[in-house]
Amino acid sequence: MSPRRRILVTAFAPFGTWERNASQLCLENLLPLLSDEYEITQRVYPVEFAAARPLLESDLRLNFDLAIHLGQAHNTSRIRLEAVGLNVGAVPGRSDSDMFGLVTDGPAAYQSALPLSQWADRLREHGIPAYVSYHAGTYLCNATLYWAHHFLELNPELRTQVCFIHVPIDISQVAGLPGDYLTLPSRMTAEAVARLITIWAGDAS
Repeated sequence: MSPRRRILVTAFAPFGTWERNASQLCLENLLPLLSDEYEITQRVYPVEFAAARPLLESDLRLNFDLAIHLGQAHNTSRIRLEAVGLNVGAVPGRSDSDMFGLVTDGPAAYQSALPLSQWADRLREHGIPAYVSYHAGTYLCNATLYWAHHFLELNPELRTQVCFIHVPIDISQVAGLPGDYLTLPSRMTAEAVARLITIWAGDAS
């Protein structure tokens, strides 16, 4: 019997005025959708630059087969597969002059080597709205994507492949709020992640 594939799936804690984080809601709905052929480790990271990076690197040292990092995107109703992580950090609401580099002397960007366009096509074939995004912003989502690639580049003995996915907010997060919001049910975002794991496992066979 082949050993179970070891997969890390991370989400973020609530931040700002959000009482829940869509990535965490996705994570909570994910496990029941996966078969026991996968060994899943779940983490919820704080939305703080200084606190998130050491936790991420500590997890990556465990040498998973795949690391899927999830983040919330309130301005889309589609799954966003992030292709590029930039060496730029910023806190929302602050001046552009407050931007900073994530890694001193690190490369300007990392691009995912995973077949994200094919994956997005496969999700759409199953009725899940998805596309490849080439800008993950400048907050913790982008930082996680960049840091993960940089850490793995510095530690080539690790075999982990990395994917960052932005998921839309769930309607439960905005049901009591005024105004209109782009949403996607967390059960569908979890289905998207589960399908991507299955697609990845098939590609890796």
